[in-house]
Amino acid sequence: MEDILISDGIYNLIIFVLAIYVGYHVVWNVTPALHTPLMAVTNAISAIVIVGAMLAAALTVTPAGKLMGTLAVALAAVNVFGGFLVTRRMLEMFKKKNRHEGQK
Repeated sequence: MEDILISDGIYNLIIFVLAIYVGYHVVWNVTPALHTPLMAVTNAISAIVIVGAMLAAALTVTPAGKLMGTLAVALAAVNVFGGFLVTRRMLEMFKKKNRHEGQK
């Protein structure tokens, strides 16, 4: 029997599609009480992604690789910054309001 060779790109594409599918179902099935801890974990993961993207950009020798690495760093940084903004906003929803504030 002849062996079928599958390229690494196909394996990476399969992993990417599965990650999207699992991520979608995990995030959309989270109860509202767990959104803030989920955002905190997401920010931590994005920070790890930034480190990996910096390493990838630094270790790549081709201009296209450096461009993609730099783009990955920028997008991950935007993700972390946006995650912190959303987390802060969610935490503000749980703060007790002063009774005299609303009577201005």
